[in-house]
Amino acid sequence: MKQGANLQEIASLGPAYLGFIFYSKSKRYMADTLSPEQVQALPPEIRRVGVFVNAGTDYILEQAALFGLQLIQLHGDESPEQCAELQGKGLILVKAFGIDDSFDFQQLKAYEPFVDYYLFDTKGPAYGGNGTLFNWAILEKYDRHKPFFLSGGIGLEEVKELRKLKGMPIHALDVNSRFELEPGLKDVPSVRRLQELLLEN
Repeated sequence: MKQGANLQEIASLGPAYLGFIFYSKSKRYMADTLSPEQVQALPPEIRRVGVFVNAGTDYILEQAALFGLQLIQLHGDESPEQCAELQGKGLILVKAFGIDDSFDFQQLKAYEPFVDYYLFDTKGPAYGGNGTLFNWAILEKYDRHKPFFLSGGIGLEEVKELRKLKGMPIHALDVNSRFELEPGLKDVPSVRRLQELLLEN
């Protein structure tokens, strides 16, 4: 989320999470357009997620306190050691991984004790926001029990395909690119339609 009025519109739909990108190179960077007060004013049942890419621990902690972030999503090349440090400060951590057909799920083992969730996104030229799907069949190789966020170019057309992933520990869907009018501006009717389809399924 990036714009105040749009933030309120999407919040009125009652999503479980809303994400805010604290990576200045992203087209969805929000620190110049949303105030801490706007973010903290969200209803308490909507959890605020701060997305960071290769940021220092002190910066993450500062922004978490300022904006009232409840989850921290690490979307870069952060180490297990940094995850342990942040977890030690009481933060709920989501560690993102870019997935392609050659992804080795064994690399998750080093992070296992220090993160609360994984996020599986499509591996691409940018740190997230590539707007493309990865081959969900590779998730059959995921043999761990830790719940994950499923991300990467998910649109309305993919909702029926989600049935094939039943039994997987999917905690939430992370949707973005295909529900936008422009970077950071969500298409409210499309998000509402997604909710309807998910309830049907």
